[in-house]
Amino acid sequence: MISEINSKLWQTLKICILFFALISCKKKEPVLPISNNETAEFISAIDISSLPEILISNPKFYNAEGQENNFLDIAKGAGINTIRIRLWVNPVNGHSGFAEVKEFSKTLKSKGFKTWLTLHYSDTWADPEHQQVPVQWQGKSFQELKDSVSNYTKRIVSELQPNYIQIGNEINSGFLHPSGHISNNFQGFEELMKAGISAVRNNGNGTKIILHFAGIEDSDWFFNRVSALDYDIIGLSFYPIWHGKSLDNLKNKLQFLSVSHGKKVMVAETAYPFTLQWNDWTNNIVGLNEQLILPEYPASPEGQRKFVEQIRKISTELDNGIGFCYWGAELISWKGNQSSDASVWENQALFDFNNKALPALSAFKN
Repeated sequence: MISEINSKLWQTLKICILFFALISCKKKEPVLPISNNETAEFISAIDISSLPEILISNPKFYNAEGQENNFLDIAKGAGINTIRIRLWVNPVNGHSGFAEVKEFSKTLKSKGFKTWLTLHYSDTWADPEHQQVPVQWQGKSFQELKDSVSNYTKRIVSELQPNYIQIGNEINSGFLHPSGHISNNFQGFEELMKAGISAVRNNGNGTKIILHFAGIEDSDWFFNRVSALDYDIIGLSFYPIWHGKSLDNLKNKLQFLSVSHGKKVMVAETAYPFTLQWNDWTNNIVGLNEQLILPEYPASPEGQRKFVEQIRKISTELDNGIGFCYWGAELISWKGNQSSDASVWENQALFDFNNKALPALSAFKN
């Protein structure tokens, strides 16, 4: 009798155990595969938009050991995983136009780089002071201008499938002026932005959208204004010559913006000189000690390396920091050192005047 009772109790106990196990399993969330974008590695990027033009002159590049190598292979070996490229609508000489960027994107992807496209929505440079409507879009009605933004963006995303994309470049004042001026015509600005954003969302395969503001000052005002827009990443430009000499201010502002808007943040553009000398007869943008952060970061190969390392350190320490991008890494004096119409940036490139990789490249590696 006792054995029968024990047997029944054991059967009952097993049923209870099975029941609670099933209940427990149902309460657990299913384990879903994580997309590549959700597990995206830290963005160690360089902007080398002029490289296709530079390579026409067949310059030789050398790695840190002085061995000749392909520019992109040197970058890959240094730990750079993302390449940023500007895109102009109809540039005069074709450089940075759709055909060149499409071909360049294919090359980059074949070498394992992620791509980050910067849509200027202009035929030339767009920045806080210059947001000129492309010639072929001028004279259009506002609705036609919106359609142009939508169709242009759709084509780019559909054919190039970038990992990251900017709707505009350094859009402190908006873009496509005057129709998209943020202060004078905010409704127009917002509608044009939404046209571009919708084109990305409807045609991209997980492409992340970056909104890009130049500098620190007024960046909170800007991102408050655009809070209703659908985007993923806040990007700031930071150049000591224009945006102050405090890296602490940069870090604090990025952290503030991330917390305030619940977005991932990054340094979208930065650069620093390895010398104040020049290698052609074109005046450089940075050429004076007062434009530097001294004494911490002198204009030397080591000073440049320390600056880039600090930018990377800031980006990794932020709660939602996802990376940084060095602008103009390729801008050597490719037209020759006797040219008066050459590079204004060769002393901020990541290759020295002999086209040898500088120590700052070591700061990109994980």
